[in-house]
Amino acid sequence: MAIKMSHAAKEKNTRDRLLESAAEVFARKGFRDATIAEICKNAGANVASANYYFGDKTRLYAEAWRISFEYLIAQYPADGGIDSGAGIEERMRGRILSVLHRISHPQSYAFDILHKEMANPTGLLDVVIRDSVEPIRKGFLNLLRELVGEEVPEKRIWLCLRSVLAQCFDLLVTMRRKPVCRDAQELEWTRDIDGLADHILRFSLAGIREVCRSK
Repeated sequence: MAIKMSHAAKEKNTRDRLLESAAEVFARKGFRDATIAEICKNAGANVASANYYFGDKTRLYAEAWRISFEYLIAQYPADGGIDSGAGIEERMRGRILSVLHRISHPQSYAFDILHKEMANPTGLLDVVIRDSVEPIRKGFLNLLRELVGEEVPEKRIWLCLRSVLAQCFDLLVTMRRKPVCRDAQELEWTRDIDGLADHILRFSLAGIREVCRSK
């Protein structure tokens, strides 16, 4: 027996399908090469529906990135699910592990879209990325400030954060490239998310402590 869907449910279903399709197409092709026609075809919707819900391609682009990012955060909370009363090193590992899981997720469309945006900037994601990422960035900065102490200059703490995140992105970007000139062992290492988190934590703690001792 077929279940009849309410008008409101159909509307939501169509909008969600458009967003899911847009995220996949933008992740694969980037903003400029993606077309509304392809997005609608993959979503089983017509162009009029896309115009009705999003107005134009630029708004659909921003919304597709936002829902992709929110999906990943729902799967892997920024704090790694670590209790706020846990030790600082455990909390830092939780944040590193969360970043690694979000990047390496098979449907990390938010990362793929951002990667293409960096290679071919449009500026269309600046506001939505700032609004989504800023609270997470501040949380990580506060954790580092707790680690090193309030007397350390803000610029040094910010540089430490960039160094930690750079390790996450560098190690996992290689997973999305063709394995040219890399053996099976190296590929296996990059897939060991827990091992990477442990290494990045140890390496970062040693570096941060050394940096903070310097004048």
